[in-house]
Amino acid sequence: MKRPLIVIYIAIALDAVGIGLVFPILPSVLEDVSHTKDVAPYIGAMIALYAVMQFVFAPVLGALSDRLGRRPVLLASLAGASVNYLLMAIAPSLWMLFLARAIAGLSSANVSVANAYITDVTPEDKRARRFGLMNAMFGLGFIIGPILGGALGDQWVRLPFIAAAALNAGNFLLAFFVLPESRAPGRKPIDLAALDPLRPLRSVLAVKSLLPIIIVFLLFSATGEAYGTCWALWGKDAFDWNGLQIGLSLGTFGVCQALAQAFLPGPAVRIFGERAAVLIGVAGVSIALLVMAFATEGWMIFAIMPVFALGGIGVPALQSLATRQVDGSRQGQFQGVLASAVSLASIIAPLAFSSLYFVVRARWPGAIWLSVGVVYVMAVPVVLGLRLKAPKPAGA
Repeated sequence: MKRPLIVIYIAIALDAVGIGLVFPILPSVLEDVSHTKDVAPYIGAMIALYAVMQFVFAPVLGALSDRLGRRPVLLASLAGASVNYLLMAIAPSLWMLFLARAIAGLSSANVSVANAYITDVTPEDKRARRFGLMNAMFGLGFIIGPILGGALGDQWVRLPFIAAAALNAGNFLLAFFVLPESRAPGRKPIDLAALDPLRPLRSVLAVKSLLPIIIVFLLFSATGEAYGTCWALWGKDAFDWNGLQIGLSLGTFGVCQALAQAFLPGPAVRIFGERAAVLIGVAGVSIALLVMAFATEGWMIFAIMPVFALGGIGVPALQSLATRQVDGSRQGQFQGVLASAVSLASIIAPLAFSSLYFVVRARWPGAIWLSVGVVYVMAVPVVLGLRLKAPKPAGA
């Protein structure tokens, strides 16, 4: 593998590690600086702020990389990640933590630049494989992050941030000396209209027939945000888990999801069809959420993980189903809209779920998972109502 690609993959993995390592320790850090135990609204606000910065700056960084080149934008984002983690390690106040997470969201928007870099240096016949490897690196980082954050956080709650800062600084140095520019800087001025993150969403929402599939993606994405927002708080409140136990539970969740998505969607779609595979995924997650809501012992959560993993077949099946909603000439635009829906869910859902957790925390922390199940169930009639276009014959 070319050395530049290794640098890119490491950067993507570290982005995911940075996201994941924050989850087990964020409640403790916020309690420390806010001097209150009721930190659920702060967690929701921080996660939403991170998503807002990604949503706004992903097209900005992509456009800047077209104009200035990929290398300087990637180096700036890696430096920004190091600064973010150093700020979180030393932040004595709430506003500094929010500033650090804003910088983190901005710097992690470099995924669009990483995608462009891989496209620049990869022949068309190898792009699918290399993009698949990039997704695998993100998944690996997201599994390692919570375990690392939980284990280090039990030693000192700020230690995971110092470790993340050191890792990103090392990657910055590696990129500085190894990463070449993949394309000549552009000469055309940046199209300011292209920087509007809502532009593709507005254009395709005008096609009413696409609304149902977009709604399903929005609902599925919203439920996914509940875990990062509430899992650590719930684990501590319901089972008195420490940081390592929270990290291990999140890591186990990530492993089960990754395995399910790698091996189950193909056979499930082949045997049951896309719509049924989506509904099987919803059923598996709903059963697991019900158990989580009423669980009295921590081991029950680990025992239910294989059932939880059935949800891993739902999203790939939904993605496959979505590709048949529009013809080939509009696939790129449609996929951009779905990505916008995911981003919007990442902004709205953390605020909603954290506010609800604040309400139910004292009496019944597990009630939050019933609310997540309700959102899943809301998607069922929409999925059942989708008009499926017949797949085109091979070679058509």
